[in-house]
Amino acid sequence: MSHSYLEYQFTVHPFQPGTEILLAELSLLPFESFEETEEGLHAYIRSEDWAADLLDEVQILHNKSFQITHQLKEIPAENWNETWETNFTPIQVGGRCVVRAPFHEVPNVLYDIVIEPKMSFGTGHHETTHMMLLYILKLEMAGKSVLDMGCGTAVLAILAAMKGASSVEGIDIDHWSYLNAKENVIRNKQEQIVIYEGDSSAIPQKKYDVLIANINRNCLLQDLPIYYQHLEENGTLLLSGFYEKDEPSITAKAREMGLSIKEKIMRNDWLAVRYQR
Repeated sequence: MSHSYLEYQFTVHPFQPGTEILLAELSLLPFESFEETEEGLHAYIRSEDWAADLLDEVQILHNKSFQITHQLKEIPAENWNETWETNFTPIQVGGRCVVRAPFHEVPNVLYDIVIEPKMSFGTGHHETTHMMLLYILKLEMAGKSVLDMGCGTAVLAILAAMKGASSVEGIDIDHWSYLNAKENVIRNKQEQIVIYEGDSSAIPQKKYDVLIANINRNCLLQDLPIYYQHLEENGTLLLSGFYEKDEPSITAKAREMGLSIKEKIMRNDWLAVRYQR
């Protein structure tokens, strides 16, 4: 079934922490996807989920410390894929991995990941996804058990599986992302990857050698103790989805539980950190 969507184009000043706060609040509403822009944020919602009072309870919009304006644009269902195809370009990571759409030319690389460009996070264009792909390329994955929290398109889980991980699972709370992730693991012939729908409470009762969480600062701080419980001794925890300024609070929480920081990667003020239990 095809759906039409509404695109909210938010302009936010000051950009940070305004955009981060706005994203956190909008995430509690029935928006299906978000795209950070140079001026703020684009948020997408199905037309049938829209209501006139949708933004009434978004507190930051009434906060005089921020200047936030928005425009509303309808995206007809028949134009959605065309919109993505126009803007989706192949991403090369570390010289060994390309993330592309089915309509792009097949590249000559070791890891060719094909992602159908739909309304899910994780195409590789965002700094955080790119950095996490770099980490997976660097780490030994053969024979490892891997969990990808907030898996989005499942691009990180797919690369881990391509690199020989013995078991790979992904979890996403967003229903659209859950469905898209399942499609993408089949598209990349990695059907051994298991995708679950839910939050951290959906994590199976087991421990992992590598746990990946590319989410946001607040979710990471809330769920770090849960990630720790599901991490094997000497296991690796890869975290991203936050800015450099947020790293001290996240690392302090990680150290409280006995995790040690091993490496940082930064792109345009976004950070990805590798911890070890």
